[in-house]
Order: sequence, then C-alpha cells, then structure tokens
Amino acid sequence: MTSPSSEPVSPPAMSSSRITFPHRITKTEVLSINPSDVKFELSADPSVHPYEDPTFTTSSSSQTGKAILLAAERLRSSDVPVAFPTETVYGLGADATRDEAVRNIFTIKGRPADNPLIVHIGSLKQARELLRPANASPAETFEIPAIYKPLIDKFWPGPLTILLPLPLNSKLSPHVYATQTTVGVRMPAHPVALALALASNLPIAAPSANKSGLPSPTTAKHVAVDLYKRVELILDGGSCNVGLESTVVDGLSSPPAILRPGGVSLEQIRECEGWEGVIVHKEDGGGNSGGGANGAASGAAPRAPGMKYKHYSPTCGVRLYLPNTDQPSVEMLKSTAFGSDSRVARLGVLRTRQWKELDDKQVEWLRERNVELVEESLGTSGEEISRKLFGALRRMDDEGVVVVHIEGIEEDMEGLAVMNRLKKAASVVIRRRDV
Repeated sequence: MTSPSSEPVSPPAMSSSRITFPHRITKTEVLSINPSDVKFELSADPSVHPYEDPTFTTSSSSQTGKAILLAAERLRSSDVPVAFPTETVYGLGADATRDEAVRNIFTIKGRPADNPLIVHIGSLKQARELLRPANASPAETFEIPAIYKPLIDKFWPGPLTILLPLPLNSKLSPHVYATQTTVGVRMPAHPVALALALASNLPIAAPSANKSGLPSPTTAKHVAVDLYKRVELILDGGSCNVGLESTVVDGLSSPPAILRPGGVSLEQIRECEGWEGVIVHKEDGGGNSGGGANGAASGAAPRAPGMKYKHYSPTCGVRLYLPNTDQPSVEMLKSTAFGSDSRVARLGVLRTRQWKELDDKQVEWLRERNVELVEESLGTSGEEISRKLFGALRRMDDEGVVVVHIEGIEEDMEGLAVMNRLKKAASVVIRRRDV
C-alpha cells in the first residue's frame, strides 16, 4: 500500500474570480423520479464496509432508472452540469476530472473561483481512486488515512465530508480544489445521488444547486427558480430530508477539526475513536476564516466550502436573535418595516422554541400601520429546524418580505449547524444587551 503525496499539481492561474460561460441553454428539463425505486446490493463480507463496491438496480420500466442513466450519460459526455437530489440539499454535479465541466459549475452559480468543491462518490473503491496519481501503476493500492475509519464506518453513506490528501498528478481538475492540497470527499446517503455516482463511474464535483450566496435548495423547484436556462437537466427526487449541507472534517490536522458544521453533529463525531478531542473551526465576527491555529487569515483561500464567503442569505434583510434574547415587540417589528409609512411593507418572523405566535390584536396593530406579517414556526427539534430552515428563508423572499426576524437556538447538536448558517445569512445579530 502507498501513501499519497500531499503535493498536487498547482491549478492554473485564473484571470478573475468569475469565469465566463460560453454555452447557450434554451431549455431546462425537470424529470420526476422516485428514490425508493433504487435498490442496492451491498457487500456481505463482514471484513469490508457494506459500500465497498455496491451495485444498484431499478425496475426496467422505471422512469427513475431511465432518468439516472440519462443524467449519468450527460455527466460523461457533456460539460453542462446536472442538478440532482442528495439527503442534505440539491447538488449541481459535473465530472470532477474535466476542467471545462468543473469551470461551468462556478460560472452557473457565480461562485468565487477560490471556493473549493466537494467530490461525491458512490463507493469506498471510488474514494480510494482519488488518492491514486494519474501515472500510478494499476497494481498499486492507496488507502484512506486511518483516522477516518471510525467516521466512515459510522456515518457513510451520510452527511459527512472528509478532507483527503491530494496526490501528485491528481486526476481531479485543479478547479475542484483551487489552491488547496486536500479535497473534500463525501458518500451521500440519498439513493439517487449514490446511484448517479455508480452509474457514471465518475467522481462528481457538486456544490449546492443554487446561485452563490442564496439559501441552499432543498427542492427541485428551488433549483429551477435559481438555475432556469442555466442547466439542462434537474432530477426531481422530492424534498431533502436533512436540509443542511454536510459536516466537513479535517482529520489530517492535529487536533482534528470540524471546518463546517452540518448534518453530523459535534457530539456524534466526538463519540468516535480518535475524534474525542475534535475542535470546531472558529470564524471572525464577519463570518471569515479566523486566524491562529484553527484557520488562516480572513483573506486566505478557504480550505472547505462555507468557510469564507457570505452564504445562505435571502435577498431580504435578516435579523438573528441569539438564544435568551427577548422576543421583539410589535413596536420593534414596526421600526424595521422600512418604507411602511407610505405603503404596505411585509415583515417575516421565524419562530423556534421560545417565541410566541403573535395574537390577533398584535397583528391588527401592525396592519393598521401598513405592516403585514408573514409568520412561521420552524419547529422545536434541531432536526425539524434544520430541515425547514432554507425553505422558510426562500419563502420569505417569495412573500416579498423586507426583513425577517429569526429566533436562534442553542449551539449544540443540530443547533451548531443551524446557527452557523444563520450567522452567515444575518444582516444584524442581536444579543441580549442590544435589546
């Protein structure tokens, strides 16, 4: 067995942070599929992971199977990315080994070129191939660093991304990893995403299928709104059941670190051998990578997605209230309804665990002052709040809300990822002393 080198080929210089997209798309096709139609045959050998080298089947008459094979063929033959469901959010996927296909991801999204991508695989066999240099002998074998074995055994397939060292002469397009010497790799739990990686036999580079900066898409409709006539094919597999992106971990650093909180919690990771002392990457007040042992200076290229740039934000203003902050009064709500003295303004309120629904008298008081309220509960459990968050933020924009007031939650279990996203989306963060 061979240890991969951590010195990949340097990516080519880019003339700007945005890339010009020359391809003209006249139609976006949305194909409805049923994820339950996909069946997997896993390894029965107890000495290997069940997803060491799985295969999948669908009914011969299944629209799902035909759609997956069509999308796989598009990935192999076209440089136009394909949108598909995962358990976290919808992804915008392209062959991670082809420069033009990967470049088009950045162009379609308007994504900064130094923001690396996560590579999705359908088996551990595919994951290990990412460690193989392009000029390596087929007889050589390459192993995933042992630090990741407890996480892979427990959380793959699932919402967890691991950083792997890049070999010299990596097969991956340099645009996948930008200036980094590592690449984020994930085995998704969604049957369509898994089947697509297996059917195409490709590593699939796939960020969220939305315009950069907006809330991530958790339905095919969200994708279509953002990327109509920017992609040719969207696989509609229904709503995502996690609703937040994957957790990104770095086991190559000491101590190991969570670079981006997500669908697997800090507490769950700390239960795994070798990860008891895992730390959470800290950010500065502006949502940038912090300096010191945990990160680079704020101007440095991010080591993983979601670490540097403003993300997850609707076009309306977002006021985030940290836990134990008083619920805003109707007078405070009215004061944020900019322009409402001369015309009707809409305000949003997203409640979680403590805030009370406004009563009819309060709603009427606002209405008399040209303020309409769009109010919604995200639920009380971390799992429910995670699943509903991005959809609710998008609905605020759909309803024409000018400002949305959001009740934050404690940063434990799923709350760490929820608050990570909300702090990046927020225009204003309100603490108890601010009220």
